[in-house]
Amino acid sequence: MSAAKTAKTEKAAKAEKTAKAAKTAKAEKSAPTPAQRRKFDQGRLMTVLLGPTVSEKATQIADKHSQVTFEIAADATKPEVKAAVELIFKVEVASVQVVNVRGKIKRFGAYTGRRRNWKKAYVCLKPGQEINFAQEA
Repeated sequence: MSAAKTAKTEKAAKAEKTAKAAKTAKAEKSAPTPAQRRKFDQGRLMTVLLGPTVSEKATQIADKHSQVTFEIAADATKPEVKAAVELIFKVEVASVQVVNVRGKIKRFGAYTGRRRNWKKAYVCLKPGQEINFAQEA
């Protein structure tokens, strides 16, 4: 009986040792970045950004606050926009603000119409990062 008990305790000690080794191996690996934790479909990320918004306001914001504006898909989320910009332009994004832009009511003679609603994203880049659309094209 005593030999059987010692064999069981040896097996338990060996199992504990391997479990501790596995835990330390996991701890030694570098922690995944937030972008790596959030896995998005690359096909979806390619459809999130519809294009850059080119206007006087967008140019002033880009110069003053190092932010870039994009027209984005209506159902896009902030994490998706961040991941899409980082994937496409190979830059680091600090933050994203999203705005729903209401379509204007327009008249043509006696007829009234309405432009469509759209969504705009202000992407703030980390210091030292820059997106130059002239080079990307």
